[in-house]
Amino acid sequence: MNTTGKTPSRRALLAWGAGAAVAASLPASGSAFAANASPAGSGAVAHAPADVAHAMAELEREHSARLGVYAHDTATGRTVRYRAQERFPVCSVFKTLAVAAVLRDLDRDGEFLARRVRYTAQEAGASGYAPVTGLPENLAHGMTIAELSDATIRFSDNAANLLLRELGGPTAVTRFARSTGDPVTRLDRWEPELNSAEPRRVTDTTTPHAIGRTYERLVLGSALEPAGWTVADKTGGGAYGTNNDVGLAWPPGRPPLVIAVLTTKPRPDAPADNPLIARTAALLATALAGG
Repeated sequence: MNTTGKTPSRRALLAWGAGAAVAASLPASGSAFAANASPAGSGAVAHAPADVAHAMAELEREHSARLGVYAHDTATGRTVRYRAQERFPVCSVFKTLAVAAVLRDLDRDGEFLARRVRYTAQEAGASGYAPVTGLPENLAHGMTIAELSDATIRFSDNAANLLLRELGGPTAVTRFARSTGDPVTRLDRWEPELNSAEPRRVTDTTTPHAIGRTYERLVLGSALEPAGWTVADKTGGGAYGTNNDVGLAWPPGRPPLVIAVLTTKPRPDAPADNPLIARTAALLATALAGG
């Protein structure tokens, strides 16, 4: 939440927090090559060393999970894909797109960001997660669009519902994704229902490749023009052990990495598995480093 009394900058609204320890493991330069790690039985050709695909399959087995990965080193062109075209629940990683849509399509010179939105305690509670919007002072006085955007990105507050209302509903995120060249990512429901994450659901889903490339276009392309970040990521979680982390990292003195790790499990009450995300990140660091 913004506590300075000033409207946060566009860049600050999309500074997605810390993470991506992968950056520390990457070399300053490397030879260019394209690698594709594919799950056994997928029918795709695996151009990466076989041990990369095997290691990811082992992680799936050990954690009783389905793992989807898209990782791209913009310096070398080296890319790792594993179940990259399979759909996974999008959960809170959609929030980056929602805030980006507000910045691109609704804001004009900060005027819209400064507009104050009032909402009820019932609306905050019904969202399912309101660590910022549910604070007494915010319930009493409302929050600006800038503050709601900040809470959505930095705290994953389901203030995103209020932003979706301004945009015209969840399908506005789908339209925004299409406008950036993403034909896959879609949002159909509101928080918290969109996090139900049932297997084989198509609504409220994305793929590792689609969401990774969309984040890359938002940050490095022309959809938005932020600058000067070191790490930018957004997490998301839901039922069926869904645990996602998507973002970019800038190792010192070299172009950035794009990393999307999406995971889900077969049981609806399965807990989030942070060690799986950490182990996958370590594996990607080795794979992208060519080690």
